[in-house]
Amino acid sequence: MFIVALYPFWILKNEIQEGEGRKLALTLEQIGQIARYEDGTDTTTKYRDYWLFLYFCNGINVADFVKLKYDNIVNGEIYFVRQKTEHRTRTRKEICVPISSPMREIIDRWGNPPEKGNYIFPILRGHETELERNKKTKYFTRSINRRMQSISDALGIGPVSTYTARHSFATVLKRSGTSIAYISESLGHQNLKTTENYLASFEREERAKNAELLTRF
Repeated sequence: MFIVALYPFWILKNEIQEGEGRKLALTLEQIGQIARYEDGTDTTTKYRDYWLFLYFCNGINVADFVKLKYDNIVNGEIYFVRQKTEHRTRTRKEICVPISSPMREIIDRWGNPPEKGNYIFPILRGHETELERNKKTKYFTRSINRRMQSISDALGIGPVSTYTARHSFATVLKRSGTSIAYISESLGHQNLKTTENYLASFEREERAKNAELLTRF
């Protein structure tokens, strides 16, 4: 047993474990592992692809993902407004996401027929009340999270959820040298300070992880 005064890193280890539920961001290597993962079932492939779409689509929230329609696609790009901020600000902040080849493949594989007025993905039908839509969204989120947990367990990469897709989108761009202004716009944040605070939590987590690595002897 190490003396705490000399080896206080167990405190950091505990803090890391407590924060992994919502704050974990994956590396590109780990995201690649997820993208290549197969267990032979269509269900796993489908929910894996849905999770990847969240990541590719600027870390879009599930509530916004389920409402995407083909009408949101203009000249090869998806335009949407975050439900979370749509009614909280005076200006309507639209997010624009170029449709990459992997996104197009996911749409072709699991999407509805590309007709005007159709939802891109068959989660909602269009006649739901707000309460029914919220219930379907929550159930869909739980379904993704359960399947992603089984994938992450198989890969040994720690907790993965729909939140992780958004966190990973932001941190991958940050680590690649992308400007805070671009990341902020891509996430739909209202100001740079919000984005700086958002990213700071992951940077602190990364520092804590690295510090904990130094104690593995």
